[in-house]
Amino acid sequence: QVQLVESGGGLVQPGGSLRLSCAASGRTFSSYAMGWFRQAPGKEREFVAAISRNAISTAYADSVKGRFTISRDNAKNMLYLQMNSLKPEDAAVYFCAGVYSGPPPRTPRRSDEYDYWGQGTQVTVSS
Repeated sequence: QVQLVESGGGLVQPGGSLRLSCAASGRTFSSYAMGWFRQAPGKEREFVAAISRNAISTAYADSVKGRFTISRDNAKNMLYLQMNSLKPEDAAVYFCAGVYSGPPPRTPRRSDEYDYWGQGTQVTVSS
């Protein structure tokens, strides 16, 4: 079992940057495909980015491609989301998620493919 705790959210101006972090417990983090999702008020949770267990493969939603970068440090049990050129429409609660994954490398995009979720961290983009 994996426990996930997000951090790094906050208030940022449009065009600014934030880096979200997700700390994972357990000794098998490197066996999990990981993802970031977000949910804005009144909207459904949506896929943002995913990374395979060995970081060979990544996937992004079209809305964040070229602005966001997902990465992981398996030695530190950490997942990251670097967010640049933030827009007001990026404002949401951001969640990290994980699923045990064998080969081949997986980058799941659907929320129902993930088994473990953090509690979320709020990102506000406003001037």
